[in-house]
Amino acid sequence: MNTCMANLGKLDWQAGMGFTAHGVRVGVRATDASVMGEIEARLPTGWKPRANPLVDHLASLVVGDRERKGNVRKLHVVYSGAIRAFRSTQLEEALNFLEHHLEEFVAQEAPDRIFVHAGVVAWKGRAIVIPGSSHSGKTSLVTALLAAGATYYSDEFAVLDERGRVHPYLRPLRIRDTDDLGRRVTAAEMGARSGRGSLPVGLVASTRYEPGARWRPRRLSHGESTLELLSHTVPARFRPRQVMRVLDAAARPAFGLKGRRGEAAEVAGSLLEAME
Repeated sequence: MNTCMANLGKLDWQAGMGFTAHGVRVGVRATDASVMGEIEARLPTGWKPRANPLVDHLASLVVGDRERKGNVRKLHVVYSGAIRAFRSTQLEEALNFLEHHLEEFVAQEAPDRIFVHAGVVAWKGRAIVIPGSSHSGKTSLVTALLAAGATYYSDEFAVLDERGRVHPYLRPLRIRDTDDLGRRVTAAEMGARSGRGSLPVGLVASTRYEPGARWRPRRLSHGESTLELLSHTVPARFRPRQVMRVLDAAARPAFGLKGRRGEAAEVAGSLLEAME
């Protein structure tokens, strides 16, 4: 490991920066200074620049060839510490991987917040939390809820404090059409409002899109709602006591629903009615 890090240190690093996000100190560097603006645009929500070089984690981007030169093409490579984590011929893919890597590291290590993979909207002073992994349909459901008048909090993480209250994670929504990478759309561009303060959880909606499915959810107990959140909680294996304490506090004032669903627009109104 030390040899790998030493070899990385010999590369011509043209630019770098440190930042803090949710109490986690991170450094990122690149062999091409021209990509730093694109990297900065992908840093975790709520980041602040950090001058102190001491960090908890260092991520590195080795920029390869933008175009093929003969039969040889240098790849774009992302390193997590000294470990080669990703490589691609496409710079956009490497940048998107770096964005995901930095978000996941912060989500895992944030000392005073528990990150749950979930979409979140607010309705009448309480949060609807939609736990789910990528491609489960949570972004499409968040989009439909915004169209129905809900306030945007996140399409990626429910960020919970020690009281179990949800804080906004206001990154642009990633709308996937035919392109798996997705296009970024802000809530404002969709005509929706974004939340600012923390809220108690009102509803845990565990649902997955299946073409043609009808929304006939069953009611979840407090324990079942907690387990639905737990299965999508980033630091669950690393801080189980803290995680269970926070999830219990989050689920206690809420009720839960679980079921398959069809089109998001058909379900959004039902979820908002359930919150009344």
